[in-house]
Amino acid sequence: MNLLEQIYSPADIRNFSLAELKQLAGELRHFIINEVAAKEGHLGAGLGVVELTIALHYVFNTPEDILVFDVGHQAYPHKLLTGRRERFATNRQWGGLSGFPKRKESEYDPFGTGHAGTSLSAVLGMATAAVLQENFLRKHVAVIGDASFVNGMAFEAMNQMGDSKVNVLIVLNDNQIGIDPSTGAFRYYLERLAQGTDLGTFFTDLQIEYLGSYDGHSLEELIPMLREARDFFGVQLVHIRTTKGKGYQRAEEKQTLFHAPGKFDPATGMLLPKQLQQTKFQDVFGHTLCELAAENKTIVGITPAMITGSSLHYMQQQFPARTFDVGIAEEHAVTFAAGLATQGLLPFLVIYSTFLQRGYDQLIHDVALQELKVIFCIDRAGLVGEDGATHQGVFDIAYLRCIPNIEIVTPRNEIELRNMLYTAQLPEQDKALAIRYPRGYGQLTLWQLPFERVEKKGVLLREGARYAVLSVGTIADEVAQEISQHPQAEAFAHYDMRWIKPLDEALLHHILSQYEAVITVEEGCKAGGFGESIVVFAKEKGYSLPIKIVAIADVFIEQGTVALQREFASLTNFLNGAF
Repeated sequence: MNLLEQIYSPADIRNFSLAELKQLAGELRHFIINEVAAKEGHLGAGLGVVELTIALHYVFNTPEDILVFDVGHQAYPHKLLTGRRERFATNRQWGGLSGFPKRKESEYDPFGTGHAGTSLSAVLGMATAAVLQENFLRKHVAVIGDASFVNGMAFEAMNQMGDSKVNVLIVLNDNQIGIDPSTGAFRYYLERLAQGTDLGTFFTDLQIEYLGSYDGHSLEELIPMLREARDFFGVQLVHIRTTKGKGYQRAEEKQTLFHAPGKFDPATGMLLPKQLQQTKFQDVFGHTLCELAAENKTIVGITPAMITGSSLHYMQQQFPARTFDVGIAEEHAVTFAAGLATQGLLPFLVIYSTFLQRGYDQLIHDVALQELKVIFCIDRAGLVGEDGATHQGVFDIAYLRCIPNIEIVTPRNEIELRNMLYTAQLPEQDKALAIRYPRGYGQLTLWQLPFERVEKKGVLLREGARYAVLSVGTIADEVAQEISQHPQAEAFAHYDMRWIKPLDEALLHHILSQYEAVITVEEGCKAGGFGESIVVFAKEKGYSLPIKIVAIADVFIEQGTVALQREFASLTNFLNGAF
């Protein structure tokens, strides 16, 4: 008898025997493996917390008791136990389930997550509200991994938590890995805790009771321990040890690969061959940086815990002493880069657009204000597809444009990315520079050409008689296709402006005086974006021609394919009825 098919809420498992709970764990793993194998998604993190998730819902009275999963990669078992099994086939699809916990999706998701380190602050806020509302029975549980735990927010929350009279349980899921293996000194402390050579004094000194460590795959250990914690009022931290990918051999052996493996054969664990594609922009970045670093000894590479995803691992292999994975610590990463820059080194900080948001004050205060040259390689700029609203890279143009002493450039293709990286390290580039490029594959076979300096000028891609379309970034390919398919294609000129800041003012004067109307196209938010900068320039210089901005409106774009997201955001068919 299949138990999972009978579960529509956690209440359905609370009368299960231990044997039935273990059977349920096996069924959850089987379900997740087969769903992710067929439809893609995050695999290893969820497999690693199957028993923990069962035990938490078995012991605690969710949703009355609060349960928050940090980041949320590991929330698939949670979703399956909380009434979303029948809709799980829509996971990460347009109009379907989010790949992360989401408040609008379920009452069992009391706080939306997608970025690391937020769970303790959120749960502390909820627990404080419970005290103010005189609700002293509700338990507040945060499940946080060891890689997320070193994020600064977690320590800031514990500092307050230990001095608060609240009812909180921190579940520290120690599997020694985020996406890549955990870095930094704190992992050694956790190892000592697990070995019993330290009694948790770091936590007890903060007035947080330490419990542990426990086998996170043993329901026999987890359930009685969680029952004791449930009946305790105060702040506790339970340290559990798990294996990412538990129960699926290939995922245990290849933990980074099977974090989000794409489609694979569940019987063998072998990845299915993908349609023949060109080189990822990430790999263009990684290989090019190695070439530059071989010649320019001042170059150092930095990433906040995305060394494989950003392809900085190529530099780590060739120049390990000049490559730094600082962990999930974006604020620190930016200021660390600034410190290196003060000493004559040239930091290339590769960071996802959505995560650079977390280092915004440091970007202003520690880099731009001090006129330091740091190269921000902004990966996953633009729409990112199935990861959805928490990971879209659509705000960086707007939040960078307003900062003095930083310039912004956007490559149209792999060759341009390569040349922009080369240009960034030249002495003539004396300001901080943001190079933004998308997730995924480019279109070119031959991109590893001799370096050329990129002038701060736009380029004409196509002649046209009446209208000018100005694009920035790789969306130029879609713009070119839109124009070529238009019945009056000869009316539209197409310019790749390349530099968002500074603008190519000479070219803009030519365009604004030459054409009847202008269309700007960008894969970023309209408010504060590239298009608005063109409108302001035209207004200030006395031009009155119509300017249409094609950009993302004041809305968060949910999960789905990039093609569907572009359609929703009206980044397609924008020439129809333009003027």
